[in-house]
Amino acid sequence: MPGLDLFGSSTPANGSTVVEAPAAAPAPAPVAAAVPEEKQEPQAAAAVVPAVPRGLAAPAAYYNPRLDPKNFLEGPLSWNPATRLRQMLARPGIVIAPGICDGISARCALEAGFDCLYQSGAATTASRLGQPDLAIATLNDFVQSAQMVCSLDPTVPVIADADTGFGGPAMVARTVTQYARAGVAAMHIEDQVQTKRCGHLLGKQVVSREEFVTRIRAAVIARDSIPGGSDFVIIGRTDSAQVLGMDEAIYRLKLAADAGADVCFIEGVRTAELLTSTIEALAPKPVLVNVISGGLTPSFTTSEAEKLGAKIIIFSLVSCVAAVHGIRAAMQSLKKTGTDFTSARGMDPKAFFEVMGLSDVVKLDAQAGGKAFEVV
Repeated sequence: MPGLDLFGSSTPANGSTVVEAPAAAPAPAPVAAAVPEEKQEPQAAAAVVPAVPRGLAAPAAYYNPRLDPKNFLEGPLSWNPATRLRQMLARPGIVIAPGICDGISARCALEAGFDCLYQSGAATTASRLGQPDLAIATLNDFVQSAQMVCSLDPTVPVIADADTGFGGPAMVARTVTQYARAGVAAMHIEDQVQTKRCGHLLGKQVVSREEFVTRIRAAVIARDSIPGGSDFVIIGRTDSAQVLGMDEAIYRLKLAADAGADVCFIEGVRTAELLTSTIEALAPKPVLVNVISGGLTPSFTTSEAEKLGAKIIIFSLVSCVAAVHGIRAAMQSLKKTGTDFTSARGMDPKAFFEVMGLSDVVKLDAQAGGKAFEVV
């Protein structure tokens, strides 16, 4: 398989594409996987399970010279969203990606001028299914949503939640190929168990280090096997900080980086100091921080996160929460007054459709010789 030759072995097939992992600090003592955080016994955690296999503790690091960040420092921004995201990551400035939940929120984000979008798993589950983020949405739900979002402006990178990859290595690989075909620029994959939950809820459980790295490696191999050479970005996410501690979380992200993750994502980091120490420990890998109002992570502003060293900041529920407040108020007003006049705030149907791209559709129809929308 094409992607396999970029991983190290005792006798690498191509020495120019393999580098040895740099000397690392000693790994934290092995910890138990699948431990509910509210039931954790910190003092006993170090002796619960056998040591991780030696091959996992000190692997040869993945290296693909084509994807080296220095290759994306110069030149105009690409029309390809994955390539464009790599350019944004390699160049100065923080990447700001508001969480979108449907076509309306995506349109509003683009109208506001954002140059990157985030398809939240929680938001997708809520908007498509009306359900909480408890491993209810499927790969098909996520891909169908991504196809729609990515079609609105195919040059704008979309970072998409991929949960746990929806299964073993084969399903992780299938997730990568389907996301890439949908036009997604990047996806993050995490170390929670399959019956996962929102990263800002309690009671999370995580898989072993080995299984997490296997997920990352499967994603990287799948990306590198896409014909023509894909720039699709793999983001490794760990939810282990609240379960097994910050040292373990950082170590897992180092393993993910060595396995080929392009970006590291530590969920639920609780202080600015912890975020800074994480970023320093993982350098030069870019770090993503997820801000949810009322969640585990402080409500960093974009400028604060940039000063702390974060390279990507996502606001997962910004559109969902705003939608609940706005729609709830409109429904309560309609129930009380018997009219939607107040909640409409002067927006007529045509003004609404303009936000959804009405002028673009009318213009295309006219350019093609159509006459159906000469008057709208």
